Parts: sequence; C-alpha cells; structure tokens
Amino acid sequence: MTLPDLAPLVLTLKLAALTTLVLLLLGTPLAWWLAHTRSRWKPVVEATTALPLVLPPTVLGFYLLVLLNPQAPLGRWWLTLTDTTLTFSFAGLVVASVVYSLPFTVQPLQAAFEAVGRRPLEVAATLRASPLDAFFTVATPMAARGYLTATVLTFAHTIGEFGVVLMVGGNIPGQTKVISIAIYEHVETINYPAAHTLSAGLLAFSFLVLLFVYVWNRRYPVHLR
Repeated sequence: MTLPDLAPLVLTLKLAALTTLVLLLLGTPLAWWLAHTRSRWKPVVEATTALPLVLPPTVLGFYLLVLLNPQAPLGRWWLTLTDTTLTFSFAGLVVASVVYSLPFTVQPLQAAFEAVGRRPLEVAATLRASPLDAFFTVATPMAARGYLTATVLTFAHTIGEFGVVLMVGGNIPGQTKVISIAIYEHVETINYPAAHTLSAGLLAFSFLVLLFVYVWNRRYPVHLR
C-alpha cells in the first residue's frame, strides 16, 4: 500500500493557520470600524470587503497575479526586499488567501461587534477604562462567539481554495501545491483513488466545520441590544 504524500496537507494547514492569524489581526479593526462608523463610505467598504464572495476565483486570481508580479510596484518592492517573487511562492499564496478569505473574517466579527453595542463600552468609560482597555476587557470577550466563527470559517475556507491559489501559486511541490491542487493533479493523471481519498477528507472536514458553526450558533445565540 502506497502511503499518501503528506506534503500538500502540511502546506495547506500551514497556509490556513497563517492566513487565519493575519486576517484576525487585520480584520478586527476593520470589522470594529464597520460596526460603529456612520461614514458615508461604509457601504463602499462593505461591498469591497464582500467582493470575494461573488467574484469568480479566476477573476480575483488574475488581478492578484497582475498586482503581485515582479513588474508591478508591490511585486517589485517584495523582490527588492527579499530577492524572491510573490508570484508562484508561498508568500504569494498567503497574500491571495488573505484577500480571498477576508469576508469570512470581517463579516462574523462585524456582526458580533454590532451585537455588543455601545452601552457596555459607555459603562466601562464611566469606570475610567480607556477605549483600548474597554475593547480588550469588555468588547472582545462579549464578541467571543464572533471570533470563534470567524476563525473556524476562515481556516476552513482557506483549506478549500483552488482557483485563486492555482492562478497565483501554480503547482510547485513543497511550495504552492496545496490539497486542492493535489486533487486536481490526481484527476488529471487519472489517479482517481488518490483524488477520492483527498476529496472525501475535504468533504468530511467541511461538513464538520459547518455543523460545528450551526450547532454553536444555535446553542449560544446572540442577544442583540
């Protein structure tokens, strides 16, 4: 019995973990701003954030490829800084995954922050808590369910990426060959047993993730202000 190649699995988990961490750091202030701002630009920012939900992955991947290539300002800056390219590299996959999974982090966090409301923060302010202190000691614990949902969905969505990572990273073993690319390669080479094994694993994982989120949300509903 031939053992399956675990390199795509390890690379996929590494990509999903790093993407989730980056998006939690970047998505938190954006979601907080969206939850509390009254700016007329809010709909524009919300629409931009949600674009990956409706854009075909190949369209998003194509424009990311244009943006990240060594001839573009960002790609040229990265090449000068690291002597490596963003395209067809793991770093490029991280950038692409952050963009592609952005709404799966921001939207749950925005909903959680909106559910918290302003009153708990106002109460914290009367107790002389600074805005930053109130955020970490009051808003963040109260939005814990949103953080859990955002983390789980972002991680799972990154694992299932295909079109974007193929466009930006290609199929380089050990660098950009993630599980979805490995499945595609197995199908192309008519290795259906291997493709079935990986596909069944992703199917089971995706179902369990969604089941967990729905059960959690049903058991711990948000009480709006």
